[in-house]
Amino acid sequence: MIQNVIQLLTKYRETLLYLFFGGATFVVSVLSYGLLSAEMHFDYSSAYIISWFVAVLFAYLTNRIWVFQSKVHKTRELIQEIWQFYLARIITGIIGWFILAFGVKVLQQNDLLWNGIQNIFVIGSNYVLSKMFIFKKS
Repeated sequence: MIQNVIQLLTKYRETLLYLFFGGATFVVSVLSYGLLSAEMHFDYSSAYIISWFVAVLFAYLTNRIWVFQSKVHKTRELIQEIWQFYLARIITGIIGWFILAFGVKVLQQNDLLWNGIQNIFVIGSNYVLSKMFIFKKS
């Protein structure tokens, strides 16, 4: 029984870590936004932008170190890896916003439902982009 669990954890290690650190990134985003907004009195736009950058940096570091175990160490390659990570997050975020807007404005459906749909798209596409392009094994 325990051996089967260990085999499953080993087989799906990358995916499980990606989901775990995705949840941790959400917590970082919410806490940093709350700190900036409620405690430091930033306006909501500034708090959102700064917390987004902090959360994506956290996601990058955890994905780089634990999920995909990047072997990049040269400065130029590291900068390229960071740039690609942020760019992927920007692109999927914009597409996610369009999915949300389509569901709410065009189809006239519940925003919570479509926020969930767009989040599934964003999480899945970010995983694929990270695995296939950003942290690809050499």
